[in-house]
Amino acid sequence: MAVLPIVISGEPVLHRPAAPVTEFDGELRALVDDMFETTVAAPGVGLAAPQVGVGKRVFVWMYEDQEDAPAHGVAVNPELWIAPPEPGLPGEDEVEGCLSFPGERFALRRAPRALLRAHDIEGKPFEISASGWFARILQHEFDHLNGLLYVDRLVHPEHRGAQKAQRKNGWGRPGLSWLPGVDDLEG
Repeated sequence: MAVLPIVISGEPVLHRPAAPVTEFDGELRALVDDMFETTVAAPGVGLAAPQVGVGKRVFVWMYEDQEDAPAHGVAVNPELWIAPPEPGLPGEDEVEGCLSFPGERFALRRAPRALLRAHDIEGKPFEISASGWFARILQHEFDHLNGLLYVDRLVHPEHRGAQKAQRKNGWGRPGLSWLPGVDDLEG
């Protein structure tokens, strides 16, 4: 297993829909193992394949503070249904971050519940109903598979703050990444 570099906003793989996984093989297993290792090193609660430069519909989660699913899991070729978010601006308890927009945090209103249908590493289908922060994590990672970063969903004034952070950090162009355990961008 290896810690993989995490690409930063502006890398093309982050901004286009990922391709379905067609082979449930050793290559996929190795990618997922590396994604878990990278999530631990980051540290994060989830990671999508596009964030490590792989345009495949796969994400992992590592989130123990919920009872909806195993604390660690992988979703291959997921589908996600969400309840409509409450109207209004997000509150301080809705602040999230992203390993591909490292070290920055912004408030984003998300749906309180989500239904995930996906395949596991063996190709077996499963379904999870999630709520609260776990539902938020699933929505965040699923967005990555559709070419969206959470900052793409922000509304004013949070959106303006994210644009300013991107300019300040020199992001928004291809070729930028960071290596968890070596670079301390999430600090």
